[in-house]
Amino acid sequence: MEDTLNKENPEVRLRAFRAIDEPETCARFIEGHTHVLTSIGVTKVSYSKNEWTKNPAAFVMVVESMDGKKVYGGARVHVAGGSEPLPIELATGAMDRGIFDLVWSFAQNGTGELCGLWNSREIAGYGIGSIFLIRTTVAISYQLGIQSLFALCAPYTIPPGQAVGMELEDSIGIKGTFYYPKLDLVATTMVLKDVPTLSKAYEEDKKAIIDIRENLNITRVETLRRKEITIHYAIQIPNLDNWDLKATIENARKTFLNLKINETHPNII
Repeated sequence: MEDTLNKENPEVRLRAFRAIDEPETCARFIEGHTHVLTSIGVTKVSYSKNEWTKNPAAFVMVVESMDGKKVYGGARVHVAGGSEPLPIELATGAMDRGIFDLVWSFAQNGTGELCGLWNSREIAGYGIGSIFLIRTTVAISYQLGIQSLFALCAPYTIPPGQAVGMELEDSIGIKGTFYYPKLDLVATTMVLKDVPTLSKAYEEDKKAIIDIRENLNITRVETLRRKEITIHYAIQIPNLDNWDLKATIENARKTFLNLKINETHPNII
C-alpha cells in the first residue's frame, strides 16, 4: 500500500464514477472531505447527511493513490433532477428562493453543479483542488450531456472557475454572494453557461479540458508554479448506458412544478 505521496515525483489517479455504484469509495470521499471541513471550523453543511451517495444523478471524482487505497481529494457533479435538489438550492434556498427559478431556467436543457471540492494537506500545492479537479469536472459535464454548470465558490476557487469559463451570477443573494457555510465565510454563485463550447474559458484551460474529454483515459504531467504531478485520468464513467439525461430533466421539471404549487398553496404537502 502506498502510505505516503512521493513529493519528489507525485503520481496519482483521477477517477470518475456514479455515486451509487461505489459506496465504499464514497465513504472514503466523505471521510476526507469531512476532515478538511472540520479543520476550517465547518461542522455542518446543508448536505451533511450525505444523501448524495444514494442520488442516481450524482457523479464523483476522486484523486487517489495508484493502488486505489487512499483518497487525496475529490469533487462531484450533481445533475438537476436527481433524488434531491442541487446542493446550491439546499444551501441558499432559505435565503433566496430565486435560486429555484434560476436553476430551472438552466435545467430545462440539462444543468448540474460542481460541489464537494476538496484536497488533503498531503497533496496541497499541486493544483489538485484549485485547477485540475475543476477542469475535470467540466470534462465530466460534457460526458454527461449537460449544457451548463453551477458552482458556489469560495474566494480561492473564483479565479480557477473563471479560467474554465464560469461567470458571476448576480441575480440572487447579495449580488451573487451568500454567507455560507457559516457567517464569516462568503460563497459566490457562478455559472458555466456553455459546457460544450467553453466560449469564455482561458485558452490554456480550454485546451486542457478538450484534451481530457476527448481522451478520457489519458496520462498528463500537470504543472503549477514549477511543481509537477503526474495524473492518470480515468474519467470514462462506467455504466453510463444506464444514465438517462432526458428522464432526469423531466424529473427536474416535476420537482420544480411541485415547488411552485407549494409556494402558491403552502398548506398542500
